[in-house]
Amino acid sequence: MSFRTDPAGPVAGAAKFVALLGLCAAYIQGGLVKLTDFPGAIGEMTHFGLTPPALFAVLVMALELIASAMILTGFRRWLGALALAGFTLAATMIALRYWQLPAGQERFMAANSFYEHLGLAGGFLLVAWLDPTERAQGARA
Repeated sequence: MSFRTDPAGPVAGAAKFVALLGLCAAYIQGGLVKLTDFPGAIGEMTHFGLTPPALFAVLVMALELIASAMILTGFRRWLGALALAGFTLAATMIALRYWQLPAGQERFMAANSFYEHLGLAGGFLLVAWLDPTERAQGARA
């Protein structure tokens, strides 16, 4: 038994949107939390040694929300996906240096999170790679 849908049909479109929303969910949530708790966002930037912390908080918040909107709306989706892939890799290298932690539960959890974030970055790279191809195929159809 096989399950097929029209790739240009409403079911496929809805499934793709839900998948992209899931990929962007943490970034939308993070951007909204920073927007509604700016002192907390500044504290987060300070914790990770980013200076000036207010500027980094604004930049991160804007990147998370704008790039997510680009991905979800399809407006230069590839660019939004590349931006979040790069941001995710940079943030992961700053925040999840598990190899610097002593052996134990904290290191184990940080290592898991590190590799999960690599998976997110890979997902964004896949979106960036496939978006121009899908657009070209849609133009020919």
